Amino acid sequence: MPLKGDVRGDSHLHWLPFEPKSQHFTSPFKGKMRYATQVMSQTHLTEDRFRDFGLMPEVMQGIEEAGFFRCTPIQSETLPIALLGSDVAGQAQTGTGKTAAFLVATFNFLVKNPPGKAAHDGQPRALILAPTRELAIQIHRDAETLGRHTGFRLGLAYGGTGYESQRKQLEDGVDVLIGTPGRIIDYFKQRVFNLKSIQVIVLDEADRMFDLGFIRDIRYLLRRCPPPDQRLGLLFSATLSHRVTELAYEHMNNPQPVRVEPEQVTAERVRQVLYHTSKEEKIPLLIGLLKHMDPRRSMVFVNTKRSAEQICAYLEGNGLKTAVLSGDVPQKKRQRLLEEFQKGELPILVATDVAARGLHIPEVSHVFNFDLPQDSEDYVHRIGRTARLGAEGDAISFACEEYVYSLPEIEDYIGHKIEVGVIQEDLIVEPEPPVKRKRRGPPRNRQGGKPGSTRSRPRRSGGSRRAK
Repeated sequence: MPLKGDVRGDSHLHWLPFEPKSQHFTSPFKGKMRYATQVMSQTHLTEDRFRDFGLMPEVMQGIEEAGFFRCTPIQSETLPIALLGSDVAGQAQTGTGKTAAFLVATFNFLVKNPPGKAAHDGQPRALILAPTRELAIQIHRDAETLGRHTGFRLGLAYGGTGYESQRKQLEDGVDVLIGTPGRIIDYFKQRVFNLKSIQVIVLDEADRMFDLGFIRDIRYLLRRCPPPDQRLGLLFSATLSHRVTELAYEHMNNPQPVRVEPEQVTAERVRQVLYHTSKEEKIPLLIGLLKHMDPRRSMVFVNTKRSAEQICAYLEGNGLKTAVLSGDVPQKKRQRLLEEFQKGELPILVATDVAARGLHIPEVSHVFNFDLPQDSEDYVHRIGRTARLGAEGDAISFACEEYVYSLPEIEDYIGHKIEVGVIQEDLIVEPEPPVKRKRRGPPRNRQGGKPGSTRSRPRRSGGSRRAK
């Protein structure tokens, strides 16, 4: 279903419904503060409108055609700063509209500041870095929509697929380069492009960059761009921790912090419940809950890939269409699963934390923490898949003997106790056997032999082979 006011009906932008829900909404955000610590209100839109920011016509046309009118709090607070050319370090959860905030600021800056004569033709002018392939792809899709009238060439680079096609695109020249650090560094070291003409740098999900071990790569790229005082820097993160703040002040030009606190989003918009259960009862309880609910679009989070495979097999064996989303799933299959889930063709997605951040999936009805996360921040990121931008949703968590130790830290982090639910007898079902899932055989080498076969090993002189 397209957005109201969206003349094109771009379904992938459902996560940014800028249309106000009420004509009687009064914005709690008066004025533009250099340091804003705001709490998301019950209504997720402010009274600030994009048209009031004096945006360049090419940028404003893309916004209006997308059906976007009013700003979310993070947009309302960061755009006035960024549009003046000042760096921003913004704290906001995924799904609060931060992607549109930095895309609008980036496009407007590039339009207002055309490259000089000395600029190398075809070299990227803006670099947008994301921690995951999925997030990079979604940023690129939104950039295509919001920047369609700017004439900018968009490039996308991420690992796992499309190596030659991505390389060819960059060789042909791009204005805005979006991607993950590893693949971008790969092409950079091959001199497919350079970073001498960069005018804007965006770091999205900066805290996740640390979690995934990308911070050395980030520093490598930033040090090869023009100095901070010669470019616009935009950093967004779910938390402005000490290490994120240190990164910002090391590689940015006196960034102005903007915080949009997520507490009310977590506490009020998501109905949270916790069930204390044994490990053996978790699968019967999950199946029982799913069959008592309407799991039209549910995400089940686990801590290990092995658990994800086991749960998926049991749910499939009990008549619940399910798929696994983890780091080991090939890129093309992962994209297909996400598209099916977003379209409602796949009602249940079992995921590891690779999917906990950065995925803009509309109308997720239920989030299940089959395993309590071992990092309290991941709890907020997981349940943030539902109740996005003013919607409502349910987050159901299981506390078993293996992961219950994480509960005190989680409750301390979110600032309240999670309501404990009573497990009714009819919720513990006797599950049908799991389906037998096909195991992928060992990878074959280029000659077609199996690993360890004599065919796959190079022969040594004299016909002998090295013993291992």
